Amino acid sequence: MNSAINGDPDDPQPTSSFSSQSVEPAASGVIEREPAKPVARSDHGDLFWMILGPDGLRAGWSILLFVVLLYFFATVIETLISSIVRGVFHLQAAGETAGSSITGEGAWVLALAVTLAILSRIEHRRFADYYLAGPAAVARLVSGLVSGFAALSALIAMLVWGGWIRFAPAAHPDATLLRYAALWAIAFLFVGLTEEGIFRCYLLSTLARRTSFWWAVAAVAGMCVWDVVHPASHGAGGVYVMAALGVLPCLYLHVREAPRRGFWQAAWVTSTLFGFIHTGNNGETWIGIFAAGAIGLVLCVSVRLTGSAWWAIGYHAAWDWAETYFYGTADSGFVARGHLFTTTPAGSALWSGGSDGPEGSLLVLPVILLLLGALLLMYGRKRHAEAGAALAQSAAS
Repeated sequence: MNSAINGDPDDPQPTSSFSSQSVEPAASGVIEREPAKPVARSDHGDLFWMILGPDGLRAGWSILLFVVLLYFFATVIETLISSIVRGVFHLQAAGETAGSSITGEGAWVLALAVTLAILSRIEHRRFADYYLAGPAAVARLVSGLVSGFAALSALIAMLVWGGWIRFAPAAHPDATLLRYAALWAIAFLFVGLTEEGIFRCYLLSTLARRTSFWWAVAAVAGMCVWDVVHPASHGAGGVYVMAALGVLPCLYLHVREAPRRGFWQAAWVTSTLFGFIHTGNNGETWIGIFAAGAIGLVLCVSVRLTGSAWWAIGYHAAWDWAETYFYGTADSGFVARGHLFTTTPAGSALWSGGSDGPEGSLLVLPVILLLLGALLLMYGRKRHAEAGAALAQSAAS
């Protein structure tokens, strides 16, 4: 599993502690690195080189270990939580309820925390190095929450304007609605922490440091082949579109040997994978799958601009909360219990989103572009200004 290392001197993500001593600009200033730690290598031509590379455990093995540990701890923790809920509180969580979501997603959050703690020791990194150490984490989180709700509301407004969605009040008393609002907020905060922790924290940071263009192509091609040979995949066309759109930009960066190519290759892979994992949901369409991948790419841009995944976590949580609870629409093909409004799609599924929900509408594409533009306006200039100040400080020291 040989992989090239694509460093990025302007990337706020710290590099592995196996890298040489350097001074890198970050969103919060200049970060000084510890001296390099030698990696035990074998010079006798055995297979040891397949496990360890110049910067430690190779990306393929790191990701494999991450997946194994994550699923193991998630299964164990979810089993324990479910047993306690059933045995002690005599509750039975079933269906798409807030309680079942909190139980399931809470187990994944705990499993992810334990897994990252273990891997940070193995990889000689800090827990916060997985795109969690950027400046103003609380402000970024709140900004993401506001942006996620605003983006979904803009999409709903366009659907209402075109007559592609119809509203009705929810059949619940006010006290029950407030309880549902709080429970779904907790559930989707867990969803944001889990999914962003997997895709925009560990996988993005690991692949950005250790992958190459050809490994990225192989990974994306593998997803496409899987969908081709599994016709039951829902909306697989969205995966193919994400795969095709990323080839030429990443090839251009590879040929030019651009210093940031590792990050954008990783963004392409993780965003395509983010859409790919949704093809197992019933009711998904190719537009919904492509939208999931495209939003994933925008969230990677947010990591690049803000220096951490906290904006992405807030955005993800608020988008899902607004979609599921506030507006009561389908979310990636699922319709949950307990919501403020009741909405039903009307007209062509191409515009209404149909069973997929609002993100399955063609109108989600201009919303994604508007979101990208808003991100660049909010953080783009500040990011370049901070990078320039850090470079000037580094040159003066």
